[in-house]
Amino acid sequence: MNAANHSTHGRYAILAAICLAALVLPMSFTGGAVATPFIGQTFAAHPTPLAWITNAFMLSFASLLMAAGTLADRYGRRRLFLWGMALFSLVSLLLAVAPGILWLDILRGVQGVAAATALASGCAALAQEFDGHARTRAFSLLGTTFGAGLAFGPLLSGWLIEQWGWRAIFLATALLAGLSLLFAAPTMRESRDPYALRLDVAGVLTFSAMLVSLTTAVILSPEQGWSSFTTLSLLVATVVFLLAFILVENRASQPMLDLRLFRFARFLGVQLLPIGTCYCYIVLIVLLPLRFIGVEGASAFDAGLMMLALSAPMLVVPIIAATLTRWLSHGLLCAIGLLIAAAGLYGLSRVEVGQPLQAVAAMLVIGMGTGLPWGLMDGLAISVVPKERAGMAAGIFNTTRVASEGVALAITMAVLSALIAQHLPASTAQDVSVVAQQLVMGDARHASTNIPLDVLRTAYIAGFTTLLQLLAGLTLLTAVVVCVFLGRRDVAPMRAVESPC
Repeated sequence: MNAANHSTHGRYAILAAICLAALVLPMSFTGGAVATPFIGQTFAAHPTPLAWITNAFMLSFASLLMAAGTLADRYGRRRLFLWGMALFSLVSLLLAVAPGILWLDILRGVQGVAAATALASGCAALAQEFDGHARTRAFSLLGTTFGAGLAFGPLLSGWLIEQWGWRAIFLATALLAGLSLLFAAPTMRESRDPYALRLDVAGVLTFSAMLVSLTTAVILSPEQGWSSFTTLSLLVATVVFLLAFILVENRASQPMLDLRLFRFARFLGVQLLPIGTCYCYIVLIVLLPLRFIGVEGASAFDAGLMMLALSAPMLVVPIIAATLTRWLSHGLLCAIGLLIAAAGLYGLSRVEVGQPLQAVAAMLVIGMGTGLPWGLMDGLAISVVPKERAGMAAGIFNTTRVASEGVALAITMAVLSALIAQHLPASTAQDVSVVAQQLVMGDARHASTNIPLDVLRTAYIAGFTTLLQLLAGLTLLTAVVVCVFLGRRDVAPMRAVESPC
């Protein structure tokens, strides 16, 4: 085999290894969402610790992505990727035997650490192997793989729950992570940045504290109220940690995040893309299974089958998006996709219970619209900094994506809880806010002992309808802002992102 053929074979072997890992991470996310109602039944858990099943994973994942990118550049992308996948596999095994909700929440946090290490180092390694349009195709395939995990994660999780119970979900992710590790070890080549930054410990700590404080405040607010001492204290702490983070990053000689990048419209536009997809897509990945299973009474498998309509477009649309960039700009394609997703959200809000075909059609529209920016934003994120700083670029973008996912999910659940509470009858025997929280977590049957089940379901559907319309408006606004920001040409310390919108 000549050198050229060997180089090509090596690059695509690395791509295959990273894509296999990328299949596991979203399956862990969606599996936890589908399993939440069943975990709540097993441990008779309160809604707040149930919310941490997803948020503990998302927070640790988001907090450490930038740090993981820096460490990957400094100590080797291959080394960090292998260690991350090994830890992910081990923690998944421990989750399968967790004795209680507290241990499960803690382990989910550790699992997020492993996921951050694997994703940041894997993306940085991939960026070293491809350039130009080949890089766009590679990251589009990576996005498609993530889409496959999101598409089939709920269906596989539902089948596993019906066959062996919710613990089987974590055994399955451990097996897949182990396969990724075995496949990556002999094929992935080591790469480093000789000019890599030192780890910004103060930046990591202040950023993590800010995210934890904000998310905890949002999670506790439906039960304790926004004006309670605990919630207000956490919000004040969030502001303090944010100011501390800005101060630390401005003074650091080698900051985790170069805040000067936020002066450039293109950089802001790229960071807005994952925020937009959170509110039109990611929150539905969690909320819809809870609705289908816990409120409408669907089986876990049937709920997973319904979720295919939302996520299946991720298998093909990102690849189509990469092809369309030959004729249309990235900014225009992303804006069009968000507009389509907004239309789908509004359409879903008009669907009544008992209309599965209309619901599937609306979910397909949302998935197709989201797939356009989803297939482009990873490649765009890498292109905003020089190639040798790919680890930092991947860390910044993926931190924005995962942090916004965790915060968006907490905010959306809090808003849904408040909307449901408005439609519940006042009860002196039970706190309406607690009942609303239980409904949000998919526990309609045990939400109240003195409110009829049909009344609970009616209140839930009314609140969910309003939420979908709010999300549609937010997605529409994001489409306009993204098109404007990605349509500008900055004089930058970063590369231009192809043609304007």
